[in-house]
Amino acid sequence: MYKFMLEALKEAKKGVESGDGGPFGAVIVKDGKIVGRGHNQVVGLKDPTAHAEIQAIRDASRNLNDFSLKGCVLYVTAEPCPMCFGAIHWARLDKVVYGATRKDAAEIGFDDSLIYDIIQGKTEDNVEFIQKYRDECLEVFKEWYNKKDKVPY
Repeated sequence: MYKFMLEALKEAKKGVESGDGGPFGAVIVKDGKIVGRGHNQVVGLKDPTAHAEIQAIRDASRNLNDFSLKGCVLYVTAEPCPMCFGAIHWARLDKVVYGATRKDAAEIGFDDSLIYDIIQGKTEDNVEFIQKYRDECLEVFKEWYNKKDKVPY
């Protein structure tokens, strides 16, 4: 288990040394083998979703040719943020092993507390959400639902 965290740490160092993003690295393991790797590339790719966990999930999915990562374990240098938490569940990972806590990350400038507070209803969201055009959107939903060759996920 420790050897996989060391690999995640190598990924984190790549991000720090390259200036791609924060000190976060991840590897995904299946059957004792690394099937995906990633480091934070938010700055390098100018992509706010390019967190280490997301990059590793994308890499593992590509390498395994499957959107389901059932049977896999994610090793990551810090407790996943809410976005990554969602991706972990969508990818169906079996387990997450993390090093630093979200409090540790907040102490160096990666503070997700506003997002947690919004999710828990402790504070109002500063992003305005407007629900419109439901009927038009439901038409596409129905089209997908009735599709004979759809792949449920």
